[in-house]
Amino acid sequence: MTLPSTAHSALVTLASGAEGGHEESANYTPYITGIGALAALMLLLWITTRFNRDR
Repeated sequence: MTLPSTAHSALVTLASGAEGGHEESANYTPYITGIGALAALMLLLWITTRFNRDR
């Protein structure tokens, strides 16, 4: 097997989902990530406004 054919077969295997299914909880991962990022940004905003007392 040459390298391009090996890479092609690996990509086809990954794209077809033959590596196993996703867990049900994986469907909520973008929402959890988004909420976590929003919470982190709101915390940073709150910290910034507490230290910026000159206004």
